[in-house]
Amino acid sequence: MKAMSAKITRSIPAGANIDVCDNSGAKKVKVFNVRRYTTIKGGLPKGGVGDFVMGSVVSGRPDMRKKVVMGVIVRQKKEYKRADGTRIKFEDNAMIVFKDEKGNPKGTLFKGPIAKEAVERWPTLAKIASMIV
Repeated sequence: MKAMSAKITRSIPAGANIDVCDNSGAKKVKVFNVRRYTTIKGGLPKGGVGDFVMGSVVSGRPDMRKKVVMGVIVRQKKEYKRADGTRIKFEDNAMIVFKDEKGNPKGTLFKGPIAKEAVERWPTLAKIASMIV
């Protein structure tokens, strides 16, 4: 995992249901933890584009449901600022499921655009991504 050049607004709190944009078998995931993120006492962990999250599968294939999965957030609705001054936002919140902590994706096909900041931090996503924004 590398550092990012953009100032990402963390807008996806623990407890949020977000879509999965790959063909791993999961459709929706409920986020319950954001790895490498500390809060004040009583605060919910929040994640943004490029953050490593853990969640449980809410809907999808029967063998995937109720499983704990790891993944990375690749799109968020809340706009954030890039280093060159531009602001970017997407029309939905989405994540990609990983099969291990090193960042190897479980799916072989990604649907929709993927943020450049997520690809900078997780280079294995660039090999499969069809559209990087």
